[in-house]
Amino acid sequence: MSTAREHVRVPVGPERAMSVWTDVRRWPAFVEGFGRLVEQDPAWPELGARSVWESIPRGRGRVSERVVAAAHGRLLATEVLEERLTGTQTVRFEPADVADVADVAIELDYRLVRGGPLGRVTDVLFIRRAMTEALQRTLERFAMEVEEEDGP
Repeated sequence: MSTAREHVRVPVGPERAMSVWTDVRRWPAFVEGFGRLVEQDPAWPELGARSVWESIPRGRGRVSERVVAAAHGRLLATEVLEERLTGTQTVRFEPADVADVADVAIELDYRLVRGGPLGRVTDVLFIRRAMTEALQRTLERFAMEVEEEDGP
């Protein structure tokens, strides 16, 4: 199992940050490689609910996310299934040391579906870095999305 993680600070409280994160209609603005929503359980983001989306061309392909843990305004963990990997993505929304500011941390624990004999080396040298950079870009755009909504 490998892990990629990143974090960002946003100018809204944890509950509002989680509300923006779980609003699938907003994913095109910040989720790295998001192409289009294919299917969404009406109960999203409740425990057991599922969301399926497709990436942009030459991206991740079809991605299925099923909520495996949720705490209102604090945490969302999804089981992620896609062609090349399976894993768990956990997003935490914590109050910062400043009022109405949240620290948002994302962690993806993943396993490559097809690793082959050099899979571990390839993961360490290339894939983990690429995953971390993708998470970083997602969080940077997420912060911009929250700031635009919040406005001056």
